[in-house]
Amino acid sequence: MALQGKRCRSMLLTLHLLPLFMTVIAGAPVSGYGYDPNPNSKISKNMFFPEVFSVQGIVYCKSASGVTPLKGGVIRITCLGLDKYGYETAPFSILSRPTDGNGYFLAKLSSELLKADGVKISQCKAFLHSSRLKACPYATNINKGLSGAPLSAYRSLGSSSMRLYSIGPFVYTFNPQQNTPSGY
Repeated sequence: MALQGKRCRSMLLTLHLLPLFMTVIAGAPVSGYGYDPNPNSKISKNMFFPEVFSVQGIVYCKSASGVTPLKGGVIRITCLGLDKYGYETAPFSILSRPTDGNGYFLAKLSSELLKADGVKISQCKAFLHSSRLKACPYATNINKGLSGAPLSAYRSLGSSSMRLYSIGPFVYTFNPQQNTPSGY
């Protein structure tokens, strides 16, 4: 019964996030994000993400003629959280806006709605999601583009508590890769 209540809370949390993010993929199966039934697991206060943070990076296309910035690439950022009882939430994801002509993206995330439910974001990973370039449609695992690049190193912006995480660079290619990690 407690597990069913937890799932219900997770689903309500996911539905609560819809207005906040342009694109949400709720409960996406993500390799490396398992369910932790132990509510007593200790997580340091420093491991939680601030209320507002950003993720930036560059995406390239590796073709027979060389490496060029990929315009129109989309990154998926998937996070886990802990609810006020110490239980892991279901994974939730947002998609970045397409990369610009230089292959650059910047995704701003806010956990303001999560705070109302007592949820704190504890872990996030970035994945390659899609490429609009027909000549470069296949994601690679360079810099963990397929298996998920953890958001760990950041720099503070100015005197605010805003954190900027940098990932990648990620790479798409013109031919399919042989080994695709599970969960993608």
